[in-house]
Amino acid sequence: MNFPRSPRLRKGAIIGIDPFNPLASVVVFQYNPDTLTRTISAQTTGGDDQGEALRIKGPPEETIRLDVEIDATDQLELAEAPAAAIGLHPTLAALEMLLYPKSSLVIANEVLARFGVIEVIPPEAPLTLFVWGERRVLPVRLTDLSITEEAYDPALNPIRAKIGLSLRVLTYQDLGLPSIGGALFMAQQISKEVMATLGAPGTVAAAATFSATPGGGG
Repeated sequence: MNFPRSPRLRKGAIIGIDPFNPLASVVVFQYNPDTLTRTISAQTTGGDDQGEALRIKGPPEETIRLDVEIDATDQLELAEAPAAAIGLHPTLAALEMLLYPKSSLVIANEVLARFGVIEVIPPEAPLTLFVWGERRVLPVRLTDLSITEEAYDPALNPIRAKIGLSLRVLTYQDLGLPSIGGALFMAQQISKEVMATLGAPGTVAAAATFSATPGGGG
């Protein structure tokens, strides 16, 4: 039974933007993870000179860790569903291809090398976006991918798996501010600056009240 007033569930996703194959690396989470771990490390100048203690050289380094579960059991009941034939292979492949250089580029470089061309085309991963709601669309690099396949169909296609994702957020220092990824990161930073000010008046008032309380200010 559908409840028209119930909030619509937003699904997290990993999207690889590749102009030559725009649909190859789009993975929408079947189930949103219950937890997400973010580690934020400041980028300081490291100087010991007086007056340098508060100086920072750029945005902090942020890493994101989450576990995603995917299950094709329900899809197996539909004979025409891709999962009925090959299980979770397409979803797993879409994630893994974020770490592979394109085969066409590898072959092209091999041909160039055989013809004596020293400068080959350096491989480049697609721009990868981590989507976690409207207010969090971040350019990231997939640094670590762990896959635990937990069940198989009779043809040994994986039909249930748990995926561990480790992501490093890419900033405008990594990508350049005029780039798509750099602009997305800057938009997130501006959004954070706005949200940080929303609770500021109440926080200041609470701090003032605490200081005015006997024994509250030390």
